Amino acid sequence: MPVSRRHLATAALLAAAAAAGWLAFGRSAAVEPAPQVNYTLLDGQQLSTDKLKGQVVLVNFWATSCTTCVAEMPQIMATHEKYKTKGYQTVAVAMSYDPPAYVANFAKTRQLPFGVAIDNTGAIAKSFGDVKLTPTTYLINKRGEIVKRYVGAPDFAALHTLVEKLLAEQA
Repeated sequence: MPVSRRHLATAALLAAAAAAGWLAFGRSAAVEPAPQVNYTLLDGQQLSTDKLKGQVVLVNFWATSCTTCVAEMPQIMATHEKYKTKGYQTVAVAMSYDPPAYVANFAKTRQLPFGVAIDNTGAIAKSFGDVKLTPTTYLINKRGEIVKRYVGAPDFAALHTLVEKLLAEQA
């Protein structure tokens, strides 16, 4: 029995609809574990993503040369201050191409109230899916799973709603 063009078109349409459904619903419903990385903060403190389990964590990849990163930093600081006593942590990861002296100066002059790491080798960015664009921000739940990825500045009202939901969840 020959396959008609109409049957081929219908099959192609159904395949496209299934693929679109998977992209729209399948990927957003799935969470993936945050990579296990070790890093050193500007103050010399050694941390790892594993040590942050049990907290809601925002990991922000940024650079001092990125105008969007610099512009969003006051809102990231305000978000950190709003939720830090409720089990929320922020880690700002400076990209490997950012001069360490610029990062240290930025953190000091802006009085960043959270940990700042310099990704000298690019290993942290690579672990998080080979981050190249800044700002790129990940929100991690108490179980250590990535629940949201933002490329560019997030909608902070929506971010706060999600943070509050994640803080209310059990670990």
